[in-house]
Amino acid sequence: MVMKYRINSFVASNLIGQINHIQSKKIDHSKLYPQKQNIKNNIIKLQLLKFIQTRVVLKSLSQRLKIDYDDKRFGNFKKYDYYYDEREKNAQVATNDDRGQIDDNVWRFLLTGGVGLENPYANPAPQWLSDKSWSEIVRASTTLKNLKGIHDHVSKNIDKWKQIYDSTSPHEQAYPDQWSKLVDLDQLVVLRCFRPDKMVPAVQEYIIKNLGSNYVEPPPFDLAGSYSDSNCCIPLIFVLSPGADPMAGLLKFGEDMDYTGDKIQTISLGQGQGPIAINMINAALKDGSWVVLQNCHLAPSWMSKLEKICEEVIIPENTHENFRLWLTSYPSESFPVTILQNGVKMTNEAPKGLRSNLTRSYLNDPISDANFFNDCNKPHEWRKLLFGLCFFHALVQERRKFGPLGWNIPYEFNESDLRISLRQLQMFLNEYDELPLAALTYLFGECNYGGRVTDDKDRRLLMSLLSKFINKQVVMDENYKFSESGLYFAPAFSGTQQGYLDFVKSLPLNPRPEVYGLHDNADITKDNQETNLLFGSILSTLPRQSSSGSGANSSQIIEELAADILSKLPPDFNLEVIMNKYPVIYTESMNTVLRQELIRYNRLTSVVRRSLVDLRKAIKGLVVMSSELEEVFNSMLNGKVPNMWASKSYPSLKPLGSYLTDLIVRLKFFQTWIEEGPPIVFWLSGFYFTQSFLTGVSQNYARKYKIPIDQLGFKFEFLKENEADLAKPEDGAYVKGLFIEGAKWDMSRMYLGESQPKILFDSLPIILLKPEQQDLINKEASYTCPVYKTSARRGVLSTTGHSTNFVLYIEIPSDKEESHWINRGVAALCQLDD
Repeated sequence: MVMKYRINSFVASNLIGQINHIQSKKIDHSKLYPQKQNIKNNIIKLQLLKFIQTRVVLKSLSQRLKIDYDDKRFGNFKKYDYYYDEREKNAQVATNDDRGQIDDNVWRFLLTGGVGLENPYANPAPQWLSDKSWSEIVRASTTLKNLKGIHDHVSKNIDKWKQIYDSTSPHEQAYPDQWSKLVDLDQLVVLRCFRPDKMVPAVQEYIIKNLGSNYVEPPPFDLAGSYSDSNCCIPLIFVLSPGADPMAGLLKFGEDMDYTGDKIQTISLGQGQGPIAINMINAALKDGSWVVLQNCHLAPSWMSKLEKICEEVIIPENTHENFRLWLTSYPSESFPVTILQNGVKMTNEAPKGLRSNLTRSYLNDPISDANFFNDCNKPHEWRKLLFGLCFFHALVQERRKFGPLGWNIPYEFNESDLRISLRQLQMFLNEYDELPLAALTYLFGECNYGGRVTDDKDRRLLMSLLSKFINKQVVMDENYKFSESGLYFAPAFSGTQQGYLDFVKSLPLNPRPEVYGLHDNADITKDNQETNLLFGSILSTLPRQSSSGSGANSSQIIEELAADILSKLPPDFNLEVIMNKYPVIYTESMNTVLRQELIRYNRLTSVVRRSLVDLRKAIKGLVVMSSELEEVFNSMLNGKVPNMWASKSYPSLKPLGSYLTDLIVRLKFFQTWIEEGPPIVFWLSGFYFTQSFLTGVSQNYARKYKIPIDQLGFKFEFLKENEADLAKPEDGAYVKGLFIEGAKWDMSRMYLGESQPKILFDSLPIILLKPEQQDLINKEASYTCPVYKTSARRGVLSTTGHSTNFVLYIEIPSDKEESHWINRGVAALCQLDD
């Protein structure tokens, strides 16, 4: 028999303590989105307290009182679903462990892939199985009891496991032999090792199986329903998301509610706008109109006044019953918590998918207005370019999901960019007899959309993409296609919007990357990034582990790992001896480069060594475990590079084990240089500050031939020879160690070529960097390829006008147009993330 009754405050406080204990095992949202933490804490505590005081379930007299947790859990999840994007929601529900069904060792391994420096077993299939995946298989086999021996089975049954690797849906396929009996997290661990790009759908299936499909289905956006939940004293808050502008929908809703003209007043907050907003609110309180305050995150200093207005001025006695206060803001630490607690929160994310984005453009203002749609004196040109511009708008937004391969920086292109571009397009077509394509390209590419772009490589990409959609062929050539598949083009003339909407509905629901100008491998890159983002989000929200409270197992692991690292870390370089052997001389700048590099690496290794020594003492209780050492402990446990090291390190996205292996190889490279002299081929990726080496090469040439260094550039010669067959060049330097992303190097043709399926990166050959006067360098058929230190590509804008992640441009021979590789997002990298 189930009984519901009100319980006293004593029982409520006990249950709150139990729920706090359950919550402590779940996610710490302050790590996921710090600016939302206080807001969420207060909301959740209020809702829990209210629920605990009103509902309990008594299953039997022998059982303790228990909250109807499942119902309330989903109720809270649904109610506050506006606050979570897909990454947060998966992180939130994937950490559900209130029933104690998750083995912590398996759970940590799933998130990190384990931690280890060396793999004693040779890779049995290096042709398709990466070293990173094989190392994870070996670690899983030796550390997880349910997967013991799996590395041996993989070695003896390569063909069976390759079927999993080659499958289009490996998360739905049974594993070979006895491993087909694996379930839940053990099954996910194996999938992580072989196909990490399919982890997100696998995690979603895991959530559906254990919690239900409600936790992975997004709720519909309902502006009318949100309005009905409000009253004159409750503000309505739009939580903004990139690519979506709620104003058009709000104004349309206002028209439906007969709130137009002076009855709805809007203002974008910023410097000096506060007093105007106050006057608007005071007037609207009396006449019952609506006030919309846009971009509250841009007025942090005024938020305290807004909070005071909502608490002391907007009260029932002073407020007209029809008054509404609408607020829009990106998540911000300065946004008042009380307003967010009391308000009705909404978000309307940009549509996902090319087809949805195109449909939304045609259904929204101004295209949805028949007068605007038909008001052009060049209807054929207007409809063709209109579709091309909408397609471009959808494409630049959808490329964001491919990460750095799509854009170095994920710009917030939104509907306002499209709206102003459409009005300009119509105006120019009406006023000019000939197509003003140059003017339109400048307005769209450099002003409307380009005004948001801060990276010069992204601007180059934007203009290249725009040229596919705003050109004479779109208008004149009925056979002109937007992509190689031929599925995408500006449709034939139609007199109504419905004709274009019908064409959009005929397009593929899940388009291939080729429509965005990318290689099919871009889907794998995107899925891998989503997996890393998911696991990174979960890791950042797990409870902090104390070395004393996390059990002997964790402490023992870190103690052994620290000892192993210290045994492999070489001593600091003796700078005094090295400076005597390689003194600063006018004719050899590489001596200065070497000295500066060794200073930087000594600084890094001393921090690593000191922190590990102190950490071992802290684990043994000999010194206090400071917050910095605790962060080192937790980072090592999670397989991440500690912040203490990263602050003194060269840029790197590698996990801990790979990072340390890479560091030791770098130190060995410089030790060989010290002992044997400058190498014939320099390992470009091994330099801490790569630009110093490039400057040294140019400086040697400038001093030798008495040429100002600012007049020099580089000529690039790609070589077939091996390192052993080369001698020191007369001028310049040989370099190696670069990787190419988005394409491959065709060694037989000595040209840039298309990537092989599932091969995301390729190695570039040895390159001769030869300084030359810039006006004497003849650019042949080539692609001007940017070189970055890491795959993130994004960095801080430096005084040179480039990102701090950017190294230089290299000219790679190509038999295709440069725009092809620009749209592919092709770039060279100094290091990979594995």
